Amino acid sequence: MADQTQPWAERTVEVPPQAGVVVPPQRDGFRRGVAPVGQPRIPRTEPFPVVEQEPTGTGWPGEPAPRRSLSSRMSQLRLGGEWSAAAGLFAFVCWGIWALSGQGDLSGPLLVLVLSLLVAVGLFALFRLVGRVVLERQLGRVRRGARGAHLATAVFLVGLGVAWLQQTEWVVSAWNWISSN
Repeated sequence: MADQTQPWAERTVEVPPQAGVVVPPQRDGFRRGVAPVGQPRIPRTEPFPVVEQEPTGTGWPGEPAPRRSLSSRMSQLRLGGEWSAAAGLFAFVCWGIWALSGQGDLSGPLLVLVLSLLVAVGLFALFRLVGRVVLERQLGRVRRGARGAHLATAVFLVGLGVAWLQQTEWVVSAWNWISSN
């Protein structure tokens, strides 16, 4: 069955006719149930289509990550903000108690409050910068929020509030009275 002039052999598998199955008409060079084995590859006459790379947002390895929008960065800064807000409210109430117990001009205590809040904002920025250098650049981690910076700032603000309360005479005497009983 194999032709000696062709380098490939042809095997034939007989398929018995099935009742009720209509066989479509044969095309030229095509026989049903015959598969060529060892046939040489026919070169492709048309080139493969060129597919352009579609951006997926993840980028290629080694490329810098795409810059995030300002709104996404601001929403990342809000994560953990409840810590700073609660500590800021506590510090403000403690400052109010300290400022009103002085029974004098409020311009000095107001200046102290503004400077203290500026120091808290500066500490928050410093903690964010340290987190960026240490976590993102050196350890290669992705920061999902600003919880650490907010928590560290909250510790500072609570300590500031406690320091203002310790400078108020009637609060200290009330604390000593409560702790002695």
